[in-house]
Amino acid sequence: MKEIIIATKNEGKAKEFKTLFDRYGIKAVSLLDLPQDLPDIEETGSTFEENAALKSEGIANILNIPVMADDSGLEIDALDGKPGIFSARYAGEPKDDKKNIQKVLEELKNVPEADRTARFVCVLSISIPGEKTIYKKGYCEGSIAIEEKGNHGFGYDPIFIPKVYSHTMAELTPEEKNKISHRKNAMVQLEDWIQNQR
Repeated sequence: MKEIIIATKNEGKAKEFKTLFDRYGIKAVSLLDLPQDLPDIEETGSTFEENAALKSEGIANILNIPVMADDSGLEIDALDGKPGIFSARYAGEPKDDKKNIQKVLEELKNVPEADRTARFVCVLSISIPGEKTIYKKGYCEGSIAIEEKGNHGFGYDPIFIPKVYSHTMAELTPEEKNKISHRKNAMVQLEDWIQNQR
């Protein structure tokens, strides 16, 4: 494999993946780099795997080259795994991180600290034309704080306390976050797969 498309228009994500693939001599190109405007693929799946695959398989079928996509979100045990695949739009359309956080805190307001366990989940799907889609999954275990704290990161970072930390993800530096994040843990597994492709 000499080239792979990263099915994202998120510059930060694209940069992370480009750096990883670059180490193995694989050129990674994001949707931002492509001249043609590809259709937006609706995430209609019921799992992170299904949503990631809809994106990677959909674009691989159009371009006929390997494509990688990701889907990620927050699972809270006291809410039976919600917001899950609906993490980005938990409080409704349009996407609003602040409203999502407020909704989660409201739903957990009578839940004691010991029962506020949660995890960030990231699923990567790699679709190579003519082959079966491959999945790599990463987690970051932790719990939900009582209130928002911190200015770094995005999404639910201000209320997520990673295991073995007493601070929220948003209080960690980007470097600290990147060492423990769900995306980093999925990328470690992806790296093992890339090594076997050479």
